[in-house]
Amino acid sequence: MSDLAVFYEHPKWFAPLFAGLDARGIDHVAIHADGFVYDPADPRPPAPVILNRIAMSSFLRAPEHPIFFAQGLMAQWRAAGARIVNDADVLAVDASKARQLALIAGLGLAIPKTRVVHRAADLVAAAGALAWPIVVKANIGGSGAGIVSYDSPAELAAAVADGSVPDSIDRVLLVQEYVPVRGGAITRIETLGGKYLYAIDVDGGGGFDLCPADVCLTAPGKAAVTITRANPAPTMIDAAERIAQAAGMDVGGVEMMIDDRDGCPRFYDVNALSNFVADPLHVLGWDPHDRLIDWLADRIAEAKAA
Repeated sequence: MSDLAVFYEHPKWFAPLFAGLDARGIDHVAIHADGFVYDPADPRPPAPVILNRIAMSSFLRAPEHPIFFAQGLMAQWRAAGARIVNDADVLAVDASKARQLALIAGLGLAIPKTRVVHRAADLVAAAGALAWPIVVKANIGGSGAGIVSYDSPAELAAAVADGSVPDSIDRVLLVQEYVPVRGGAITRIETLGGKYLYAIDVDGGGGFDLCPADVCLTAPGKAAVTITRANPAPTMIDAAERIAQAAGMDVGGVEMMIDDRDGCPRFYDVNALSNFVADPLHVLGWDPHDRLIDWLADRIAEAKAA
């Protein structure tokens, strides 16, 4: 049995992580979700520590995605005593923007004004209590997928009528006030072990695909994205840490923006799949993968000592 198993789906995102683990001599096995079969009556995990790296955007790459498959698998391995990094409960939060917003609002933090529906036919009525323009979001998205803005009730009604509104693989949709972002950039605050790791400002020129990783930035057709190191106020860091801890998230990002209408910081996304920023040595001056590997090594040591 290896000391660490990495359960993943994207073919390229984790090359820096695997290279770092190799360089540190950490005994690990990489398990790709495709082709993996498990027996519900055989709970034995492949390692005492398992790093779950299943992305919500996996449904964009394959209709037979592993999002729900992984939730059952991680729950089984956790029940067998494995230390799961971003376990089934975290996956469940990651797989629901509605749950994320409820969690954030429950902590007393501001979110964009939102309504949640399960039928496209209810979108127009749900948007009635919101200020226009609005956006419709898929409950399970990724890389900006499933987000469309509408300027008026008539425009939204026409989209509902012709079936062009977004869909979500769980058939849950969010109707949300469009928030004009002060300065044009959102802030992504990354956490590790429930504590602040780093932050970046991401400016997508008004677009919704704000993935900051190297593979995302070089994807065909990807709109230009500007990434700079950010230094959030201590109150924002504290808020992001509270969100990560409430979600039980071991490693992941929390996204927020300053509403240009009133200057209010609004938190709107919890992303448990942290593939970290592209060109970290230039943007940050250090590589977050090094900190993640240090943290994983500590978890392995704890598992061995248990």
